[in-house]
Amino acid sequence: MTYDLVIIGTGPGGYVCAIRAAQLGLKTAVVEKRKAHGGTCLNVGCIPSKALLHASHLFEEAGTHFGRFGIDVGKPKLDLKAMLAHKDDAIEGNTKGIEFLLRKNKIDAFHGAGRILEAGKVEVTAEDGSKQELAAKNIVIATGSDVTNLPGVEIDEKRIVSSTGALDLAEVPKKLVVIGGGVIGLELGSVWRRLGSEVTVVEYLDRILTGMDLDTAKQFQRILQKQGVSFMLSSKVTSAKATAKGVKLEVEPAAGGKSETLEADVVLVAVGRRPYTEGLGLDEAGVKRDERGRVAIDDRFATNVKGVYAIGDVVVGPMLAHKAEDEGVALAEMLAGKAGHVNYGVIPNVVYTYPEVASIGKSEEELKEDGVAYVVGKFPFSANGRAKANLQTDGFVKIIADKETDRVLGAHIVGPEAGNLIHEIAIAMEFGASSEDIARTCHAHPTLAEAVKEAALAADKRALHM
Repeated sequence: MTYDLVIIGTGPGGYVCAIRAAQLGLKTAVVEKRKAHGGTCLNVGCIPSKALLHASHLFEEAGTHFGRFGIDVGKPKLDLKAMLAHKDDAIEGNTKGIEFLLRKNKIDAFHGAGRILEAGKVEVTAEDGSKQELAAKNIVIATGSDVTNLPGVEIDEKRIVSSTGALDLAEVPKKLVVIGGGVIGLELGSVWRRLGSEVTVVEYLDRILTGMDLDTAKQFQRILQKQGVSFMLSSKVTSAKATAKGVKLEVEPAAGGKSETLEADVVLVAVGRRPYTEGLGLDEAGVKRDERGRVAIDDRFATNVKGVYAIGDVVVGPMLAHKAEDEGVALAEMLAGKAGHVNYGVIPNVVYTYPEVASIGKSEEELKEDGVAYVVGKFPFSANGRAKANLQTDGFVKIIADKETDRVLGAHIVGPEAGNLIHEIAIAMEFGASSEDIARTCHAHPTLAEAVKEAALAADKRALHM
């Protein structure tokens, strides 16, 4: 059988691409090296981490805040085994859901390591070593990304762990050192802090959340410090050695200087991710990669080899599941003769800590660098009625608009439900709305979303509740 499309990898980009292609009438197959579909996101990334973030937040709320609402439950007792079982249930439910969707859409699924032999041919090596070849008019590389290693630090997934190991710690570490102040490190660090760990974040740069709006990142860092997280910025870890009792780390200033020793029970290495391209036969097939190891593509996701495409974390752009999904849909539509499209200027980015952090579009720093004149509307949650009633007053909504046209260029939120609130602004930006459009849209009272309206009003210096 010759398939119209064979997709290597069933993470968010791969399985969504397959479903959309099947909906459009293309005979489609997927190849997945894991026993379960869903890629990193559903198996060892987005879904399990969010399950633990939610559960640990509830644990902390019960122990620290319920009393202020008149709810006396006493001191909560942690059953880590049950919490991890909840996380595993969340994984299983979602991965089985994808398996169902593939069957529903009559997509053939092959389990094994996929390798491109040449244009039009994919070899699948099963776990038992057996091989089979699939013929395809088109091939999509959707293999995602893998953990980036740090020189001098060997991950054993016991004492020195990656994000994968940090989801399955057998006990709450007394001291946890997180190497890297990005999204993954801050999310998983916050999980274990809530459960009782003393958390220190070591970051090479002089700030956390590189690439996000600086004002927002600084406010977020202050909130995390208030929660008990310690930060060592402009610092680098030169070595980390596991011992019988824990881990010893050597840390020195990023610019060079005298080192100091840190001790921890567990170290989480979260210095980023890299495209997963090993074993795919790219070099043999002649598929080009860029200077960062990503698969090189044109504006239609095509590689230099005819009939071979790539999407998601293996190509240029933010390593986000929803970006990969949009690319998968767009590519499937293009292959079916339709006009697929991804608006890279309107892709939300969310940090699922508490409070959450969300951003979309341009930051102030980017606009200054581009020489774009802009105005800022900012509104604190401390002035929002619903936030005050909920005891959720940390953070703000910040909207950035073009000074001349008032078109919304970006937005940044740190606060409760930031990951949901950002989508109102995403829709506004997708349709080219102005801050005035948001400001004149009636928002229900009392809601957290009113803070978005007030920030839009503030862009014209006419906020009503500040």
